[in-house]
Amino acid sequence: MTDGRPSTSLTDASDAAATGLDAVAVKPTECAVERALSVPVDRVVVDFEGRDHLPDASVLRTLAAEKAVSLTTPVRADGFDPLGDDSRLDALPDGVGRILVAGNPAYLSDAERRRAVAPRLAAARENAPEAWIGTEGVERVALAVGGPQFELLSRSTPRDVRALRTAGFEDVLAVYAPTVVSDDDDAVLDALGPYLGRRAPVSRALPDDPALSADATGRPREVLLRAADDYALVGTPEAVRDRVSSLEDAGVDTVVGYPARGVDAFVGSR
Repeated sequence: MTDGRPSTSLTDASDAAATGLDAVAVKPTECAVERALSVPVDRVVVDFEGRDHLPDASVLRTLAAEKAVSLTTPVRADGFDPLGDDSRLDALPDGVGRILVAGNPAYLSDAERRRAVAPRLAAARENAPEAWIGTEGVERVALAVGGPQFELLSRSTPRDVRALRTAGFEDVLAVYAPTVVSDDDDAVLDALGPYLGRRAPVSRALPDDPALSADATGRPREVLLRAADDYALVGTPEAVRDRVSSLEDAGVDTVVGYPARGVDAFVGSR
């Protein structure tokens, strides 16, 4: 990426296809999840952002009629707890898969945060053996539980994936990556700055209260831009495709892109 160069963003479906992404992740608080139908990928991941923002069953059913659909379900949350209240699972339409996650504390109550993750992941995996297992914050537990592993992109992802494959892991390995299809540094920082600032190695390298946007200058800007290459997919469609290909060469089966500038950037203006 180079400052001052024109932004290159997705403007139509052919550009979206050119990235090589296997799936798109959508957040119900950011868009109507049906917009994912216009993205030229075969799979949609719907992120859990609290029970108040769960898409209606009819919406999920519409998505699942055209694409493979998975919903992240926090095993500590009421309604999805395999060792307690799992009543929300009955409302999931047939054909909607699950991604079992510990759950972002921001979307959980105090009581839910105190619940043990390991026995709930194990129980949920037994009930839904085809579900992906979200590894964020519980990597060793997720691997012990087994099944398809779903992790956030990081600098060590290619090395970690190669090690798992060498050790004989044969199940699905999927990677979630915030994605900005642009080679304009300001666009990248405006879209990804807060996310990058939350990554522990990045946070340690930044001064107190840095600007986490295009306003960043000097050393913080350098740190954030380097981190964008480690924790996200950024650049022209061709550059993103190259990163996706390198991940697949390492042993990743599915690369899920989260459109950090909004899903409309993936489908173009219509």
